[in-house]
Amino acid sequence: MSPKLEALRAAVQHNCHVADARHAGEDGLCVYLLKMREYYRWEQGHSFRELLPKAAIADWITRRERLWEALEDAPFEPLRIDGDEFDPFDTARINAAVGADGLVYSGGLGRRAKPHFFLARLERREEHDGFTVFVSEREYARDLTAPPAMSLADSVFVRRESLRRMIWEKVEEWRWNRRENPMARALAGYDFDHAPEQALEEMTEKELHSVILHECGEVRAGRALGPDWEALLGALPRSRAELMVRAVRDHLADCDSTLPALLEAAEGQSLHFYFAGFGGMRRELFPSLRSAYDEWLRSDDRAALAAAVERGRRHWYALAERMLELYRRDGGACVRELEELVDANRL
Repeated sequence: MSPKLEALRAAVQHNCHVADARHAGEDGLCVYLLKMREYYRWEQGHSFRELLPKAAIADWITRRERLWEALEDAPFEPLRIDGDEFDPFDTARINAAVGADGLVYSGGLGRRAKPHFFLARLERREEHDGFTVFVSEREYARDLTAPPAMSLADSVFVRRESLRRMIWEKVEEWRWNRRENPMARALAGYDFDHAPEQALEEMTEKELHSVILHECGEVRAGRALGPDWEALLGALPRSRAELMVRAVRDHLADCDSTLPALLEAAEGQSLHFYFAGFGGMRRELFPSLRSAYDEWLRSDDRAALAAAVERGRRHWYALAERMLELYRRDGGACVRELEELVDANRL
């Protein structure tokens, strides 16, 4: 990279370190160590198939935790580009400034109000119904948690490298016991045993489409629900209620965009991969969707699954509106009532 772009990369990475210093300890120990292992792999440039040196990882974790301790109270730095200074959360203006260099940047808040920053090579951009999808490839700066996609206002950021890494982790996890489950069905058409790199590229390319579908659904859901939805999320950091709010919007996005498109295109492998990741709060709130998937497996008829998706689209939108009514009436004091409302409206 040129000195100009290296200075930008270093500034973005500094802000990633500050975000990690504040939030890296929020995961359980096992999840934290797995994330650190893969963060080390990315930073040191190791391939997915390389066995990582345990002693080197341990030393690296020690050094990284010392760095985080030193940065725990540090502020985020502004980004300086061609003599101008930018707030690190001013994503739209920063992208306008770095676009000519073939880069893409994002700075926003994710789960538990954790800041996420990344700087990457831009692969392509697409226009979808008034919003822009940025697809990135090689990542130059990132934090410990690297979500494959995020939506910010009228922009969607899809990270091919992070998606590839997430898929590989799921493949490796499945290989530990090779159970007959949705992940096994999703992998059935790929030769991970004999040509893993090619299989990973093929699967990443296919699932990139599903990720874009979901994020497009997120944008449409955000437009339908309005700015009060983000204000509601901001009032519920690090709580069960926050997980519920995010799960409801995920279901709305998937029932409106992701699942109808996959069903219409008869994308069986992508449907299996979707249900391989259908867990946690999402499954807890929408058990009938998993039941409809199981019915499809038994009967080879997608009708029940399509009906569940359409029923979900109506249900989750109506529930989201009731959740917003609670927030508009009681503000951040609505947590308990909101949890009771969502619990009473599982589908």
